[in-house]
Order: sequence, then structure tokens, then C-alpha cells
Amino acid sequence: MQKFSMKRAALLLCGAAVIAVPAGAWAQAATPTVASTNDGPPTISEIVVTATRIQSRQQDVAMSLNVETGDKLEKLNVFDIKDISQLAPGLDLTNTDGRSNSTTLRGVTFNPDSGTAPAVQVYLNEIPTDAQVIYAPIYDIQDIEVLRGPQGLLRGLSAPAGSITIATRRPNFDHVEGYAETTATNREGYNVQAGVSLPFSDTLAIRVAGLVDGNRINDVVDVNRNNQRSYGWTESARITIGWKPLPGLTTFLTYQHLDVDTRQFQQVVGSGNTPAYQLLPFLGGYLLPDTSARSGPPLTVSDYGAVSEGLDEVNNRTDIVNLAADYDLGPATLSFVGAHQSSLIVVERDLDNGNAVPGYISNGPQHTTFNYNTGELRLTSNNTEGLGWGVGAFYTKQSGLTILDGGNSNTFFFPTSVAGTKAAFGAPPYLPINTNITVPTNASTASFNANLRYKSGPFKAEAGVRYSIEKNDQTTQVGVSSPGNTFAGVPAFALPTSEIIPPNLQKSTYRPLTGGADISYDFARTLTGYVAYGHSARQGSTGVGVPSGISPDLIRTKNETTDSIEAGLKGSFANRRLSFTVDGFYQKLENYLSRFQNIFYDVPANQSGTGQQELGSFDFNYNGNATIKGVEGSLDGHVTRDWDISVQASYTHGRYNNATLPCNDFAGTGIPNANGAQKVSGPGNVSYCVINSRLADVPDFSLTANTEIRFPMATVTPFVRALLSYRPGFYSQLVNFNYEDRENINLYLGLRTNDGKWEINAFAKNLLNQQRITNISLGNAQQPTSAGVSYDSGYRTINATNRRSFGITAHVKW
Repeated sequence: MQKFSMKRAALLLCGAAVIAVPAGAWAQAATPTVASTNDGPPTISEIVVTATRIQSRQQDVAMSLNVETGDKLEKLNVFDIKDISQLAPGLDLTNTDGRSNSTTLRGVTFNPDSGTAPAVQVYLNEIPTDAQVIYAPIYDIQDIEVLRGPQGLLRGLSAPAGSITIATRRPNFDHVEGYAETTATNREGYNVQAGVSLPFSDTLAIRVAGLVDGNRINDVVDVNRNNQRSYGWTESARITIGWKPLPGLTTFLTYQHLDVDTRQFQQVVGSGNTPAYQLLPFLGGYLLPDTSARSGPPLTVSDYGAVSEGLDEVNNRTDIVNLAADYDLGPATLSFVGAHQSSLIVVERDLDNGNAVPGYISNGPQHTTFNYNTGELRLTSNNTEGLGWGVGAFYTKQSGLTILDGGNSNTFFFPTSVAGTKAAFGAPPYLPINTNITVPTNASTASFNANLRYKSGPFKAEAGVRYSIEKNDQTTQVGVSSPGNTFAGVPAFALPTSEIIPPNLQKSTYRPLTGGADISYDFARTLTGYVAYGHSARQGSTGVGVPSGISPDLIRTKNETTDSIEAGLKGSFANRRLSFTVDGFYQKLENYLSRFQNIFYDVPANQSGTGQQELGSFDFNYNGNATIKGVEGSLDGHVTRDWDISVQASYTHGRYNNATLPCNDFAGTGIPNANGAQKVSGPGNVSYCVINSRLADVPDFSLTANTEIRFPMATVTPFVRALLSYRPGFYSQLVNFNYEDRENINLYLGLRTNDGKWEINAFAKNLLNQQRITNISLGNAQQPTSAGVSYDSGYRTINATNRRSFGITAHVKW
């Protein structure tokens, strides 16, 4: 009932936005996007960015960055923020399990379950925001900027790989304006969004926007759940009030509600297996294969199939209130940004996603409440020549509670001889262990920064530092109980709730000094060169929910630091019809923080705290030194008056430096492998391998390109658009897999009026219908047993590119 009313309200909002526009507003000319002349191709428009917290020409910013305007996102039907990776090479935004959003930039990746600060910070209207709630369908966007390289000065939180800043559209104080857009696809996809600005006076205006969206997400069908299909629903609304109470003072108050429900099944590939075992009494009581209980049928990438028997659902309810104020005092501007974010995320997952034990559902329900309060105050001089300065203070606090309630530590007894027993089991015998885990969140960061800048003619220099105080209190309370198992001779038991994080690893305080410096020089109006240095840091974390009794190195990671040097050129040519950027960089990471997934562990009974041997797989955080180097470049502009192009490429070589890291080494070869039964090679609770491989499962090279060709007529303009993203194939040592190359092409054919008021286009996404694996597990999904032999599902878990889809979009603006 709630879905119906929310969806209907958003649809009515879109319709009202169109109907309520006064007739005079339709007559207003569209804002030109390029500077035009009557005797030749248009020149490129100056792109204004806020990468340095001051509005500047993109050419004047001494760093590598990508800027995507809201208009461009709408033209290319970019409906989800994760799709901006198709426009920014070297950027990879993924969601591999329907729950965790991961960001990779310049070869540096981040897993949100690591409990560390992200490698790429995300900001919504200049406020740090959790990627788990902001990586969703987008609407009414002003622009998105991808800032590359270490960030340790300009914004409140440090990051080793970069930042993504998302700015929503603000109300217009001068006139009514807005848009409405609707899209439908052949794969049950729909997207309806609209936004409208209503000025009440030259000092008061509001903007209202809304969205409803539905799609098949990864397009996977679960063959063990009556062919139930993955699907996602999103409903969101936003209102922004703009107010100018005093001369020089402008404020914007924004409220946004987000409601996301996803049912995303985990895709698998493989032959399947008959992993279930049954006690056959006429053979003396030995466990033998039960060939009637398969994990599932043979599946290939093109089947887009899942085999889990349980649900995989995520519900996200998030509210964000944001306040931004700028007060021009003449010599300087005083600015404030602050926000409150409140989220409720409920997850239900079948952890046996390969169905290694048919008839058994490994539930992993998770309930998270999350609050994020942030405030920042800055004072910046207004002069553009001579010596300038800026000072600021920042504070953020995160609090919340995550509760995991499920039998995730069941101990299976296969294989074993049970001579004399005359009973039969339809499912393998196991000891149910109900594990209730409570993880409080309590972290804060306070920081103070200062910077100086100097400009004299074509020369400009900037430098600054940020001193931070990061505090983190990480604890995990675990309660364990079991009804016992008479077959195994284990009585029922219930252990009191206990703290599994050692006291000396619970509280941490880190005081890093970060910052940077750069020098740039305008060799001409059309050519600027720069050199920049950046230093950032991330606090180590204590693993939460780790297996009881695990060794300390698998619980607590070290602090990470990184230093980077970058040099580049930015400019234009061909009478300013084409612009270009090119840069090279070198970066060293000390104690790079990463997460290693599905690592098999073995905790002996005398260490586990439960009196039972604990076997299983877990995702562990760990440190390793690394080096990154690369080059990036772009070319944008107008080939002719009616032909635009944009080409961007990135080459990044990011590798570990002889890092000793957790791995699965079942064959005892010293390299990651899943050959044979699950076991720990060497001493300790997990295996370790010396790694010199890439930091993330992404290729070194990537390229994106888009173009539009127009065919102007008297009153309308037919057009053809295309978007290409290319990633070559590569070998991943971490998962022992050769990824294939990917050439994704989106094609758009459409028609729009010459005044830009309305447009309609038909499109095909993944035109070549490439079905490529984008992420894969190391070996098959397995369920370990106390006897050292595992139930093998016969499947590797994967993610794949979505199949080809067709759709149509209608867009109107005023």
C-alpha cells in the first residue's frame, strides 16, 4: 500500500510540474550550452567547477577531474549514479551482492564492509555521505565532479584515491523553470522524474523534484525459487528552499527522502553438483551421495541464473536534511554547510548463495540504523590576485547499530562413519549454532585546515594543511546458542553474550596531518601547466563480527598513508573548438587498507570460545604496501557546428609490493587457489600469500567516448548519439581468472525542437549484447565441515554485464 501511494504521489508531482507552468514560461528561450557564431563551428564553453571549493574554470584547477553536467546525464539516460563510470575512465562503481556499493578509482578500491573510511569519498551538496545510501537512481542533478588523486585538504575527510561530488539543482530566484522526463524499457524498466523551480520573490524560491524508478537490476532469475527475478524499486522526493534574508547572504535548505527496495539474486556459473549426502542404512550407515538433491542445473553467463533457496533483499529508507549558507562580507566570504542523515537498512540474505547444501538456507538477516551529522565552517578571502587565504573547521559524527541475527556458524559433520545407526537423514547432519551479533557504530572526526594561495598574472601557487582528530570505538557483542544435536552427541547450550574484540583493540584515536600544494602557470589563454603534490591518510579499523578467537592481525589493521605527485597540461586548440587535458602521476601507499573476501578460516576448539572448532569463510581487512603510476587524458569539443565529441582515457598501473596478505591456498602452493578441500596452509587461522598483483580487479587501461551528430531542420533537429566504454581483458591473480574485454555501446536516435523545449529518443543499451563476467569468486562456493571435507556447490559466484535492452525517453523542459 505504501509503494502505491508513494509512486502515485511522485507521478502526480511530475504531472503537476508540467501542468502548473504558466504559459509565459514556455516561451522562454533555452539556455545555450555552447558559444555560437554565424560563420563557423561554435567554440567550447568555459566549464566552471567547485573542485577547490571556489568556483573556477576547469582549466585553472591543478588536478585531474571529470565533470558531467545534469544536462549531459539526461541526454545519455544516466539514471543511476553507478553508471557515471561509463563517462569517467578508471572509475568503477559496482554492487556485487545487492547490498554493498564499492568504488574504485585509479586502481584503488574500497569495500564498505571494511569499517574504514572509503578510498573515494562521496559528497552530496558538499556534505560527506555514505555511498551505501547515495548510490541509487539519480534525478534533478546540477553536476557530478570526479576528483582524482589523494584528497586531504579541501574537504573534511581524507581519501587516498579521490572524491565524487554530487550537486543537486537549486531553485531559480528569477523565473519559473523545470523539466519532466519519462522512460520505459523492454525489460520492465521505468523511470519517471521531474523538477520545477518556483520563485516567490527575488529573495525566496523553492525547487521541488521527484522520482519513481523500477528495473531488473542484474536481470538474474533464481531457478530454485520458481524462476523469481531480481528487481529494484526506488521512490524519492526532494525540496530545496532558497532564501536571501540579507544583502550578501544566501541560504539553501534541502530535504530529501529516499526509499529503495531491491531483490537481487547472486548470479552463478558452473556445472552444479550433488553435494547433499544421505545416510543409507542398508550400506552399513555410511554417508553416500544423494543424487536426487542437486545444487542446481548447469549454468553459463548467458543464463543469468541464481540457485540460492533463500531471499536476497535490501530495504533502504534514508532522510537527509542539508543546509548551505554563504555570507559575502566584502574582503572574505563566510560559508557553512551542515547536514543530518538518518538511515534504516534491512537486509535478508541467503549466505549459501551457491546452494552447496540443498534444503538448507543460511539466513543472514541484518538490521542497521545509521545517523550521520556533519558541520563545516569556512572563511575565505575574495581576492583573485595577490595573496589569498582560507581557514576552516569541520566536524562529523557517525552513530548507529547493526544487528545480525542468524545461524551463520552451523557446524556440518560430513563425512563420517556412523555404523550401527539405522536412521536416514534427508539433509546432512549439522549442529545449529544461532549467532546473534550486535555492532554499535560510534565514530567522529574533527579537523582544522588553513591554506594560502598566491596569484600574479599567469602564475598561481597554493598550499595548505589539515589537522584531524579521528576517534573510533569499535565493539562487537556476540550471543551463541544451540538446540544441540543428539546424532553428534552435542547437548543444547546457550552462552552468555560476550565481547569478542579484545579491550586493547576497541578504542582508537588517530591524528593525521594531511594536505597538499600545487603550482600552475598559464603559458597562454589556451594552455595551462601544473604540478601538484597530495598527502592523505586513513585510520585503521577493528574488524567487527570476526570469528571468535581469531588472531589479532586479522582483527585490527594499521593506519594508512599515501603520497602522490602529479603533473599535467590543460588547454584548447582549433580556435577553441576543442579542449584537452593530459596528466601523469605517481603514488605510494604505505599500509594500504583493503578487504579480502571469502577467506577460509579454522579456529581450533580451544581458541574459539564456544568449545567447538569453528570453520568457515569470512571477509578480513589487511594492510599491504603498494605503488600506483599512470597517465590520463581527454579530448572534448566540436568537430563541426553539428558534431560534438568527448574522448577520455586512463592508464593506471596499481600493484602490491611483496605484500603478505590473507588468501585461500588450499593446495599449499603459496599462491591464491581453490584446488581441493578447504584448508589452512601454514600456521595461523588463515593462509597467507605474498602478493604483487593489482589492487583491484580492474584493467590498467580504460576508455570512454561519446558523440552527438545533429541534422538541423526548420523547427526540429534529428540527432544520433552514441556512448562507448572500453575495458581490455586482463588476468586477475586474486581470483585466478582471465577477464574478457568489454566494449559497451549505447546508441540513441531522437528528435528535439530547435529551442530545446522537448525531446524524444529511442535507445539501445549494450548494443552488441556482450555478456561478460565483471566479477568472479576464487573457486566454487563451498560449505566446510568439521571433518575437513567441504560440500562443493559446483558454482562460482559472478556478476555480469546486463543484456541488451531497448527503451524510449520523452523529455520536456521550460
